[in-house]
Amino acid sequence: MPDLKDKIVLITGAAGAIGSAIAAAVKAQGGVVIASDLKAGNGIDHALDVTAEADWQRVTAAVAQTHGRLDGLVNAAGIAVVGSIEKTDFATWRRVLSINLDGTFLGCKYSFPLLRKKGGSIVNLSSVLGLVGSSNLAAYTASKGGVSLLTKSVALNGARYKPPVRCNAVCPAFIAGAMVDDIAAGGGKRDPQAVHQKLANDIPLARLGEPAEVASLCVYLLSDEASFITGADVPIDGGLTAR
Repeated sequence: MPDLKDKIVLITGAAGAIGSAIAAAVKAQGGVVIASDLKAGNGIDHALDVTAEADWQRVTAAVAQTHGRLDGLVNAAGIAVVGSIEKTDFATWRRVLSINLDGTFLGCKYSFPLLRKKGGSIVNLSSVLGLVGSSNLAAYTASKGGVSLLTKSVALNGARYKPPVRCNAVCPAFIAGAMVDDIAAGGGKRDPQAVHQKLANDIPLARLGEPAEVASLCVYLLSDEASFITGADVPIDGGLTAR
């Protein structure tokens, strides 16, 4: 297994299904987790609204004072809202883009000086829907496409430094948890169980992914074992993009 011994890793969205799984996996491999989410407590070290520049400044200043550096950043905070281009209102569009894309931008920007101290790795949670389209998740798809291309820009910048700062995007298909449950509910107009089954049927491996599977990939990309991987979109999608 990849070794994260004594690596200091900041995780956003750490109260969510994927974020909490990543935090557990980093700890299991010897890493030091700095967990953040909207509310502190219950295993969350810092309250952090990823859309608030002042929050990022406060949290990264606290990390600098306590640890002096970062070895890893995982931008796992995100939301999905069901809606086609016709049915998505502008306020919803802006909210999804703000959390998913602006939040990732701010995380990379304000964590970068700490990651440059000894070199490090950023893992951005994109999505398989950042690589292919979806008629009914217009804002989410656009936001994750932005995350994937932002990742490449950050990676090219980080490659200029010695030691480098790597940056990669993990692109899951539908992962079991609250986000997929919300998508399946679709505002209460659909049969959630039927939607879950349809989502699974669309995946060649015929099931949803598990948060722990995404976490294992993130741990690898955070580790020195992935030292030659940067600027990549890494699907974890049960074969969905192979079609």
